[in-house]
This record gives sequence, C-alpha cells and structure tokens, in this order.
Amino acid sequence: MTLLSSAAGGVLKPEQIGPLVVQPLTEQSVAMQVSTVIATDSPEFRFPRVTSTPTGGWFGEAEEIDLSDPGIDEKICTPKAFKSLTKISNELVNDSSPKAADLVGQLMAADIARAVDARYFGGTLAKAPDGLASLAGAQLVDAGTAWDSLDPFADAIAKATDVGATITAWCASSATVNTLMKLKQFSGDTDSLVPLLGSDPNMPTRKQVLGIPLYGLPAGVIDDTVIWAICREKAFVVLRNDVSLAVDQSAYFSSDSVGVRSVIRLDFAWPHEQAVIQLSISGS
Repeated sequence: MTLLSSAAGGVLKPEQIGPLVVQPLTEQSVAMQVSTVIATDSPEFRFPRVTSTPTGGWFGEAEEIDLSDPGIDEKICTPKAFKSLTKISNELVNDSSPKAADLVGQLMAADIARAVDARYFGGTLAKAPDGLASLAGAQLVDAGTAWDSLDPFADAIAKATDVGATITAWCASSATVNTLMKLKQFSGDTDSLVPLLGSDPNMPTRKQVLGIPLYGLPAGVIDDTVIWAICREKAFVVLRNDVSLAVDQSAYFSSDSVGVRSVIRLDFAWPHEQAVIQLSISGS
C-alpha cells in the first residue's frame, strides 16, 4: 500500500511508517548517524550517570578495607513531539505514480531530519529537546583565529582520551568543511597540491580528520566558528516507537486536497558531558 492509496485513509501501521519516515530520517539526520539511537515505548528513558568513582587502596593482610561508595545519579530523557502537517492536491495524488505519492513521506522525513539536526547542535528551545550548545560540562578546545591546521583536532582527541572517550565523528558547517578540505600538505617552502584531509573509504565523498569521519551540515545548523567532536558510545537519541503518519481525505475537502500529518517524539542525552568536545575559533 502506498502513502496516498485509497486504503490509507487513516493512521498507517508501524510497519508501513518505518520505510516512509523512520528509515529515511535515520539515513538523513547527521545527529542520528553520529549517535546511538535508542527506541523506546516509555514516556521516559533513564540514563545512569557516575558522578564519582569508588577509590581503593593498598592494604596489608587481614587489614580492614576502607569503604568507598560510587556517586550515581541519572539523566532522564522525556521525548518531545515534532509535528508536521501538509496538504497535497488530489490532482497530484491521482495523476502521479505510486512512487511519486510515496515521495511525500520522504519529504516529510527530510523536514524532520533538518529539525532534529538543528536541535541536536543547538541550545535550548521551549517545548523542544536541549541541544549540544546547552551542555555546561562539554570540554573546550581553543583553535585560534582560523581553521588552518589539524592541531586542535589532536588536542580534542587527547581531551576525550583523558575522560575515557573515543571521538567517532567531527561535525561542522558546510562552510567550515569546505575550508578544511582546501588545506594542503606542505613540503619545505613549496606548497603541495595534496589535500591535508583524508577520505573515508566507506564513503569517498566524506572526508576524514586524523582518521575520524567529518560530517558537514547545512548553513545555520552549526556556526562556522565551531566544530563538535562526538563519541557515539556516549551520545544518544531516544526515539519513541509511536511514530505516526496519518492521511485525511476530508480535512481539506473544500480545496480538493488531502491532508498528511506526521508526529515523532524524541530527546537527546549526553550522560557523560565531558565526552563532548567543542572546538572553536575566535573568528577575528
């Protein structure tokens, strides 16, 4: 059954929504590509956080061992709703092929992906999940006044290692990625034509910085003065399973159109905030 077939006059089943919305969303959203995605049926999802570790010591035989307790709290995720409503003329529905009709679901998924990425790398927004820019515990790397070397990336890797994290992705604006791609290797006083960045063997169009994939995002999602370093094992997107896609042939009866509504609920979590590294330049 296609999205706008006569049998789709209500809410589609979960197995039908997956290929139309969820799968394209996970493929298009950078936030979901660089994070661990957790699907849940619960209105809340809890992540335990260790605030202090137990400390042992060296003791002699039969000597009483000092008691040491870990400090533990939790990060509670409450998925927030992103909703989209659009209408399509019946002429388009009736005159296009089934694949063209299904394209509507793909377009809605693309819209959700853009919104998810904007939130993931953003700050705080009423009724929406808090993003990376809202983290108080993220580590900072001063990259100077321009993206002109890979030294700040090495510093970020070292900072992540210090807190037991492994950087698995760099995320930057498309303009910043373009700047980095133009950096060249140098040999003596002669400029080299060999790019400084490497290529991802699994995706030749994507570049790597010190062996780690570099993701570019559209203008406005990440500031050109900032690059985020993400550890997938310590970054989460919590997605509710109750994604819905409804088709209504009566809502826009007077305009001879069909209404299509999508609802998706998700939240983000970085239980170990120091595993997130922000590289920044002054821009001056």
